[in-house]
Amino acid sequence: MSAAPTDLLPQVVALDERDGKYLRQAIELADKARARGNRPFGALIVGADGSVLAEAWNSTGENGDCTAHAETSAVRVASPVHSREALAGATLYSSAEPCVMCAGAIYWANIGRVVYGIDAVRLREFRGERLEQRDAELSCRDVFRSSPHPIECVGPALITESSASHQGAWKA
Repeated sequence: MSAAPTDLLPQVVALDERDGKYLRQAIELADKARARGNRPFGALIVGADGSVLAEAWNSTGENGDCTAHAETSAVRVASPVHSREALAGATLYSSAEPCVMCAGAIYWANIGRVVYGIDAVRLREFRGERLEQRDAELSCRDVFRSSPHPIECVGPALITESSASHQGAWKA
């Protein structure tokens, strides 16, 4: 990854032990996605009691479904079997900042908290884009701000670990 102007990069946050544990699990799911021929993204939803409610990886390369992002797939697994109240107390851990589509799924599922690894700005470098090309991209925080229920958003975090999955993965 090339050096980026620091004024364009979101501030990295430190995580407590619990958040670090689950975010690392999401990063492991991203590695699994990559090993299966997909873009490297992983997510899991953890209930307030620490139980894993759902886990998923990006499977767009495997199944051709452009909506099969890790976060959206995890929401598809969790929302039919867990109440909106349970999901309000849950945290979705994602190896990368959720895109607008995934942020919308999180919003509609009533998930109350998101913790993510690499941010969209740093991820843009792996895709071969300039950091200044962020005009057309909304942050997940923009989507979450429009929610009638609070959605706490923590990230970016564990940048070195969450970036490793993307090394060499974005070849044209």
